[in-house]
Amino acid sequence: MIWNALRRVSLTQWIIVAMIAGILVGWAFPEVDHPLFVRNLKVISKLFLNLIKCIIVPILIGTLVIGIAGHSDDLKAVGRLALKSFIYFEVVTTLALFVGLGAVNLIRPGVGVVLPPSAAQGKEFAAKTQSTQEMIEHIAPKSFFESAANNDVLQVVVFTILFAIALSQVHGRPKETMLNFFEGLSEVMFKFTGLVMLFAPLGIGAAMAVTVSHSGLSVLKNLGLLVLTLYGALLVFCAGVLVPVALWARIPLLKFIRAVKEPALIAFSTTSSDAALPDALKRMIEFGVPKRIVSFVLPTGYSFNLDGSTLYLAIASVFVAQAAGVEMSLGQQVLMMFTLMLTTKGIAAVPRASLVILSGTLASFGLPLEGVAIILGVDELMDMARTTVNLVGNCLASAVMARWEGELKTEDQTVRPVA
Repeated sequence: MIWNALRRVSLTQWIIVAMIAGILVGWAFPEVDHPLFVRNLKVISKLFLNLIKCIIVPILIGTLVIGIAGHSDDLKAVGRLALKSFIYFEVVTTLALFVGLGAVNLIRPGVGVVLPPSAAQGKEFAAKTQSTQEMIEHIAPKSFFESAANNDVLQVVVFTILFAIALSQVHGRPKETMLNFFEGLSEVMFKFTGLVMLFAPLGIGAAMAVTVSHSGLSVLKNLGLLVLTLYGALLVFCAGVLVPVALWARIPLLKFIRAVKEPALIAFSTTSSDAALPDALKRMIEFGVPKRIVSFVLPTGYSFNLDGSTLYLAIASVFVAQAAGVEMSLGQQVLMMFTLMLTTKGIAAVPRASLVILSGTLASFGLPLEGVAIILGVDELMDMARTTVNLVGNCLASAVMARWEGELKTEDQTVRPVA
């Protein structure tokens, strides 16, 4: 009976329980008085973080190749709509990154957190002066295997994108064989990620205990500030980017809000864009977006237009740098945003996708993955908001594309394309 009750507890609930337990353990056993106990807890946390590290490269490769080469025929078929959609996606997600970057530098929620000494590598990276030429040269990998071994996500992604583009130009059985391989790799890594996440409560509880033992209960204030920073930045993004885009495209705002209200509530409560997708498709067709447009833009947007997730990643990555005491220059932060801009494409279907992307980006910049374990404690609260913004942003994108194509039919039957 007790076993059945425990099985009904979700992973998220276990993570919350582990986080609370970790806080209590860290408070009860400060590092100054119990260094050996804290050192043993670090082993548990490190095991979990190492398992996360080994996911990064194979899952990025599999999902990016499938996301680019696997849809190349569809993209050619829709032609002009695909080109317009990708231009829109790139502009909006880039704006989301910089809104997040501005918010985290303004509020600085990570200042005051004290992470373990493993942050030293990141400090060395930040201290190293890199010229623009060196930054550009760093993008191209000398060896894919070297980049993969070092978890250099930017170089891995550049190689994978070029590989996927080359594969999209191959036809017949060779292409099918390669796509089947990468699709299989993606499916296996999804299951692998699921297995690793079963250890998340232990890893997160241990990481939280170590951090509280090291820094004290003040770290909780920083996590609360991180959540508020994300929610505030998302509101600024919606008001400063999505609303002006809707006005520019002459989208009737009140009708649009009524159309997306129910799918947005589903996304917020379930933290799943997939759960809200069927209702969102239906609502946007009723709103006046032609089925051919909404059926392309919404699913494609879930791979290439994750406004909320990209904004969150900008905040989370700089939060970890601040917590590690790493002062990154503007150029290094821009390079990090460029890395995030590439790595967020084509990975929406991955369980805990933001965790994978964040871990890979931190590893590339020598920042401690202990920060990921700490953030995971409040990830559910942040996931609700970012998933909702992902959904609303993609619904708006479908309406904008319909207007751009001159096919949006709202109550006023206006079909003029955007100038």
